[in-house]
Amino acid sequence: MHLWQYLSNCLPLLQRAVSSGSELVLQPFTGYNSPPIAFSRSWQVLGPFSIGTRGTITSLDFQAPWGADPLEYEGGFRALHYNPDAWFRGSLVPGADVPWTVFNAKSISHTGHGSEVTLQIQFGEVDWQFLQKVYGWSALQYQAWARGHIDVAGDTAEDVVLYTESILEFWLDGVPHFGGDFYGYRRAPLVLHLDPGRHQLDVRLVRDVRAMGGAALPSIEVHLEVRRAAEPLEFSDSGLLISDVVEGRLAGSLGSATLRNNGKATLEIVSIRELNVSTRVSAYGFQDAAKFTLRKAARLVSGQTRPVAFEVELQKSKVSSLDIVIEYRAVGEVGFLFSLHTSAKVRHRSIYEPHMTTFLHPGGIVSYAMLRPPAWNASCPQHISDAPILLQLHGAGVEASGDMLTHSLDAVPPLCAWTLFPTGTTTWSGDDWHTWGFADVEAAIEHIPAWMKATGWKGVGVDPSRWLVAGHSNGGQGTWYALTHRPDKIIGAAPVSGYSSIQNYVPYQLWQTADPSKTAVLQASLNSFRHEMLVDNAKGIPILQQHGVYDDNVPTYHSRLMHALLYRAGINTTYSEVFKGHWFDEVMETYALQEFYRTHLHRIQSGPHVLANFTVVVANPADMGPKEGLRVLHLVDPGQYGRIETSTEPLRESCHFKTSNIMAFETNMRYAACQVIKIDGKTIPSGWAPRFSRDYTGEWKVHVALPHVRRKGPQLGNIDAILRTVGKFAICHSGSNASNVALQVSRNLVQYYAADAEILEENELAEAFGGSEGNRISIFTGVNVPEPEEENYPLQVNERGDVWIRDDSGNRRSYGQEEAGAAIFVRPLHSERLELVIWGANADSTAMAARLMPTLTGVGQPDFVILSKSCRWKGVDGVVAMGFFDAQWNVTRSSFFS
Repeated sequence: MHLWQYLSNCLPLLQRAVSSGSELVLQPFTGYNSPPIAFSRSWQVLGPFSIGTRGTITSLDFQAPWGADPLEYEGGFRALHYNPDAWFRGSLVPGADVPWTVFNAKSISHTGHGSEVTLQIQFGEVDWQFLQKVYGWSALQYQAWARGHIDVAGDTAEDVVLYTESILEFWLDGVPHFGGDFYGYRRAPLVLHLDPGRHQLDVRLVRDVRAMGGAALPSIEVHLEVRRAAEPLEFSDSGLLISDVVEGRLAGSLGSATLRNNGKATLEIVSIRELNVSTRVSAYGFQDAAKFTLRKAARLVSGQTRPVAFEVELQKSKVSSLDIVIEYRAVGEVGFLFSLHTSAKVRHRSIYEPHMTTFLHPGGIVSYAMLRPPAWNASCPQHISDAPILLQLHGAGVEASGDMLTHSLDAVPPLCAWTLFPTGTTTWSGDDWHTWGFADVEAAIEHIPAWMKATGWKGVGVDPSRWLVAGHSNGGQGTWYALTHRPDKIIGAAPVSGYSSIQNYVPYQLWQTADPSKTAVLQASLNSFRHEMLVDNAKGIPILQQHGVYDDNVPTYHSRLMHALLYRAGINTTYSEVFKGHWFDEVMETYALQEFYRTHLHRIQSGPHVLANFTVVVANPADMGPKEGLRVLHLVDPGQYGRIETSTEPLRESCHFKTSNIMAFETNMRYAACQVIKIDGKTIPSGWAPRFSRDYTGEWKVHVALPHVRRKGPQLGNIDAILRTVGKFAICHSGSNASNVALQVSRNLVQYYAADAEILEENELAEAFGGSEGNRISIFTGVNVPEPEEENYPLQVNERGDVWIRDDSGNRRSYGQEEAGAAIFVRPLHSERLELVIWGANADSTAMAARLMPTLTGVGQPDFVILSKSCRWKGVDGVVAMGFFDAQWNVTRSSFFS
């Protein structure tokens, strides 16, 4: 071994052996030409193959998580050897035969600490222009595989981290890794322990229009970086999150450090303390007052990245930085603690300018929003003590704290409103401002009263029930979501250059052919995000639509379509097309928008506006708030939309409800004046009550409280209902065969949602969760899946690996391992929590099922999916059963069985 290699390997040990006040710096000798770690310059590429679907990694592509890789029919790219004379069947290239090609890296660099490479792949032999004329942007989405290698010099193993930007899936030395880092967050790289020598790296390349564009030649560019792990515990690239200081006070008392365990031992964070005497930092959740974290030190298993929350209390107002020490040790060790130091700058802001405030997301993580309270010279209407909220939802890839967003309203005169720029937890708003991202919006709104107390605010109050929501691009789509899912809180909506729905942005075409009864289930699982079907919910709400005529990112068609659909639903909107592109500096402060803000934010709300006639359309009751005081609680079949058409006679003496696919709904006190209640043409003899539900005969009954239903509130929805956790996730696995999948699931959660998860072996679960906590993700390989908490649950896996499920007729359907090798499904836990079960007959099958763990929106995951091996190349068509559970955890008629 070379001396510098020996010293480099010893460096972490030496650093941990010295006290926190000591400093030791060792520089490795760099006189040798061969880099210690290096990517290959030449890459062998096989492609392109079609993948179709909506172009966006949020769906990444409807097919990639399902498999849908045509090369799996050949045993997978990993099993193929480069052969310039070999050809593979494909639908994009002339002659329908896809050859091997060789590409050199666009750029490559090496240092003493690692290597970086950028690949740019394009296939000029394909007539993309013609395909686009026929199939639109769907034609510009395709997949390919690229093979290179990582060389590790010397004769000792290296602990490294691997960043995979714009990549969703890859294989390293024959081991699969799914999730990657398609958005380039760099939050949770893969931790590897590489032996000396050459390591084969196979990368799946997926082109996505939303992330990579649809105007130029459809190339794919990805970036890979491998570097030595400097310490057993490191900060991730997202680093520290601390609020700004306003008027000498922190705008939020919570902070977060995203940490990564690079070592082989499980580490526990023992304490977080300060070096600077002007601050006091204590671990959040390590004391009895903690609500969302375990009452013990946070653990990070080998390779895991986790956000660790803490509280900060300033003792002096003029603080320029916070010097923080994180103390940790290996689990089971006692005595000496290792330490990790960092320093974070503290930004001081005027209370009247946008500034960062931190708060708890329901998932138990610390999030932030940029907040601008009403200006000191804002003109508020008389008798208004509480101002409404002006929500500004950012577009894809936009940092909420960046100047582009926070200064997007600078030209707007002072408004009587609390302007809030939420994050959705990530620059891509978590899941497109849906389940996880929208929970962040509502948590930010609920945090404002705490901000007022923390900062000593003496100005106008806040009305958290009145929102004017506006957003650009993906934020425009988020505006449609807010408008159609929280109608009673919306006093105005301004979707700007927003797409209408996931399905409509880049249509689901050119993907693997599948049985329509299977794709129907997938489409139904996305019903809550198909805003074109939900426009009835917008009745009575002022809407301004704005779109650029020359928009080549989100075509103007989307706004024109929604404008027409709203009109046909009896809803008039103000519509404005400007002679601009997708983005321009004044996009959120045009004259039309300024007038819209002023008119509806300053409007005096004398009382709730009451519509005599309206319709409520619901895809998932857990996603949907009330409309005109009416809220749907349960659907008969969650695989179909539910509708209630409501009409009232003068003075509300008579209220009529016509329902479709509705099992239960509730009304507020505004309906108490109804002397006659009719539901589906039949008079309810007892008159008004808060809740109405069907009995087993289909007759409507009135209730003060609903009869027992086994599936409740946050448990409703599809597999993505797991994201409705209150508290951090618990990932429980059955042992070594499932531990790698557990780590992958944790990494994807923190990568794409900034979410936190505790990884536990099955025997640790009871000890870790003595009481109620967050939702659970249970991963099992080749073993009997434990019995569910819910009696009579209709899906089980026995000790032989047979999957059986009771269908809607009560018949038991059984699938052996030769038919079904994997499954993923939700089942209930106590306290209205959920468990997501991921099972596979072997390690490969478990990894296949885990791909459907929600990370990318638009994939379409119903309540349960039973997969066969052919899903690897057939995608959805390889499924043997899939569908939904109703309010009693029974399988619905809309489900599919082979």
